[in-house]
Amino acid sequence: MKQLKDIPRSILDLSPIQVGGTAADAFRRTLDLAQHAEAWGYHRFWLAEHHGMPGIASAATAVVIGYVAAGTQKMRIGSGGIMLSNHAPLVIAEQFGTLESMYPGRIDLGLGRAPGSNQPTARALRRSLQTDDEFPQQLAELRSFFQPRAEGLRVRAVPGEGLHVPIWLLGSSDFSAQLAGHLGLPFAFAGQFSPAYMDAALTLYRQTFKPSDVLDRPYAMVGVNVFAAESEDEAHFLSTSQQQMHVNLVRGIPGQMPPPVHSMESLWSPHEQASVEATLRASIIGDPTMVKQQLQAFVDRTQADELIINSMIFDHAARLHSYRIVAEVWHG
Repeated sequence: MKQLKDIPRSILDLSPIQVGGTAADAFRRTLDLAQHAEAWGYHRFWLAEHHGMPGIASAATAVVIGYVAAGTQKMRIGSGGIMLSNHAPLVIAEQFGTLESMYPGRIDLGLGRAPGSNQPTARALRRSLQTDDEFPQQLAELRSFFQPRAEGLRVRAVPGEGLHVPIWLLGSSDFSAQLAGHLGLPFAFAGQFSPAYMDAALTLYRQTFKPSDVLDRPYAMVGVNVFAAESEDEAHFLSTSQQQMHVNLVRGIPGQMPPPVHSMESLWSPHEQASVEATLRASIIGDPTMVKQQLQAFVDRTQADELIINSMIFDHAARLHSYRIVAEVWHG
């Protein structure tokens, strides 16, 4: 059985915009979090592509990755993820080839297939809506742009060609799990919002895995929400900001991150509560002792090779403290 102390820990950040705040504020907090995380020994720091979301500032994901990479020294910085169907593969290859050229050996390219937006926004991004059937072809095209230069190519990614930019497939169900296994690529599962499919997707990935020139064995990173504080009550209090954001998503009115509340009772209906709790039920909430126990239990369940932690906490100091508690209990 894997021990918590023996696997890497990483961070997923959405650059959350607080109620009354701005994207500029969110970016400053993102960089500050990354700098603290690097000092605390976190392995990688990923940012996610979402569009038209008033509470998420990381839409131009490659730009934010460059900002964070410039403000850190050694931690890996990447996308968790770039939504491949939103962009021409050549554009992604050039963007991440540029990032890898600027920050060699530190850039990850995690790819998802969902639009990360609503249908009108997806049309604005892509002009046409593509299907899951096109994702493998898009992925193959993208990967080809990172290959060493070959004579006769009429389309080249410069920068990009010949560079080693690790590609990950991200998923919240079985599609990308199976594709990642078939191609022998590392797989990241979004356990932070899709716990119902987590066990099945990880099993499928490992069962279908074929060794490749990238990996000789499966490598699964699993996302998990963590809210750590000095007391269990304080941790539950902090977690209500994310719960409120998910209530707004259920209602179809996404908003900025609200401050936490002492009770959600008057803020959601029974069916909204059931939906939010199902989405977030794999969250880890508690004091340092509880968090360590729950993290180890999560590793026991998933046999993850790495955990990537999402902590949507309103107060920046409390958010930093949550990540610091995780770092302290990880090896303690």
